[in-house]
Amino acid sequence: MRTSFFAVSLLAAAAAGAEPSIDAETWYLMDASSGDVLAESRATEQRDPASLTKLMTAYLAFEAVVGGEAALEDPVHVSEQAWRAPGSRMFIEVESTVPLDDLLRGLIVQSGNDAAIALAEHIAGSEEAFVEAMNRKAGTLGMTGTRYMNTSGLPARGHLSTAADTAKLARALIADFPQFYSRYSEREFTYNDIRQHNRNALLWLDESVDGLKTGYTRAAGYCLVSSAIRDDMRLIAVVFGASTADARTEGSLALLNYGFDSFETHKLYSAGQAIAETRVFKGSRDALPVGPAEDVYVTVRRGDYPNLGASAALTVEPIAPLERSQTLGDLTVHLGDENLRSVPLVALESVEEGWFLTRVADSVSLWLD
Repeated sequence: MRTSFFAVSLLAAAAAGAEPSIDAETWYLMDASSGDVLAESRATEQRDPASLTKLMTAYLAFEAVVGGEAALEDPVHVSEQAWRAPGSRMFIEVESTVPLDDLLRGLIVQSGNDAAIALAEHIAGSEEAFVEAMNRKAGTLGMTGTRYMNTSGLPARGHLSTAADTAKLARALIADFPQFYSRYSEREFTYNDIRQHNRNALLWLDESVDGLKTGYTRAAGYCLVSSAIRDDMRLIAVVFGASTADARTEGSLALLNYGFDSFETHKLYSAGQAIAETRVFKGSRDALPVGPAEDVYVTVRRGDYPNLGASAALTVEPIAPLERSQTLGDLTVHLGDENLRSVPLVALESVEEGWFLTRVADSVSLWLD
């Protein structure tokens, strides 16, 4: 069959500085909307994620609440295993009950290992079962370098992740659970008359930063997943294995500043937006609007936006009957000779078969063409 191409009009982004030098083992900088990678170093190298693990623990807890399997008001029983958790704690008491929402804040703000275990036991019945769900979710999110052995991030053989995977997880958490994301900007939380401060120093240093999570073990070094939003552009920075707490803060801020100074992100099309019409054969009508199946974002260096272009390619002959949302081809955004993004191009309406004579005439037209 023929492959049809047609140009799509758009105006399109970005200037540049040098990538910063970071005092860390690995790092990664991503735009949250487009998913484009703006800077990285050894980002697929597996390392101990320490308490960055709790991002996945929170993700599954949020998922359980949204899915109706748990509620923020649930009284959660504190087992001896949760109470005895070593390391950072929110100081829940054994055999007490704690509202699930308090445990979430203890997990996120205070980095409570006891909170992580209590949440896991409440939602999945045991920490082991919850960890199995964590690993299944990691697979679903494309976190190919990640394997969890516990819910807290305490050192364990085989408990590994990567900077790139952690950025994917942070992006998914922000996109999938916006109603809970504000918890990551809380600077302190008091439970059992013990006030603890969020260890993410960027919350005090830069008002554009609103999350996410610190981590530390001797093996992992100092780690931080941070996110900031400036002028409707959100970036996610991941730093693994910094030598000090100050180094992880300074490195993360340097990455964020580099990204905001050097790049800009644009939403080019909305999901379901009609960008062109295509001829329909053997249908009850001759033309069909087509558009992208998903929102199309692109991140480019400052100054490059006017140089962006887009084209659509039909790889499926549009022969009726056609269903709404049926994939007909691809929409590709390019900067010069470089393809930046490709998304499915779909039918925006259904088209039924036309009259018999219409089908015969179009069959002849297709045969002659």
